[in-house]
Amino acid sequence: QVQLVESGGGLVQAGGSLRLSCAASRLTFRTVSMGWFRQAPGKERELVARLSWIGGSTDYADSVKGRFIISRDNAKNTVYLQMNALKPEDTAVYYCAAKRGGIATMAIDTVDYWGQGTQVTVSS
Repeated sequence: QVQLVESGGGLVQAGGSLRLSCAASRLTFRTVSMGWFRQAPGKERELVARLSWIGGSTDYADSVKGRFIISRDNAKNTVYLQMNALKPEDTAVYYCAAKRGGIATMAIDTVDYWGQGTQVTVSS
């Protein structure tokens, strides 16, 4: 089965940066999209960013556009989420996800595989 392991979370001050990593193993879908989701305290899980593994196409939630960058390193089978200009409202558990198909097919209720999550806390 596909395994996704996130790392890189932590506590940062507002305006700071973090880079989250998602190491993927046994990811053998013909086409696959990767995503980052987050769930803040008392909130529903929400989509943050999506990426096509092969083509590299990306899209972002409006709330993070211009601040976050999703990317991948094919040689390392790793997906990253570079988070810049962090705000307290970015505080959440961040989850890596994988989905067979194009990036438009990935949503909270269609994810095939989830990582365990990594906590990001942004202080004001």
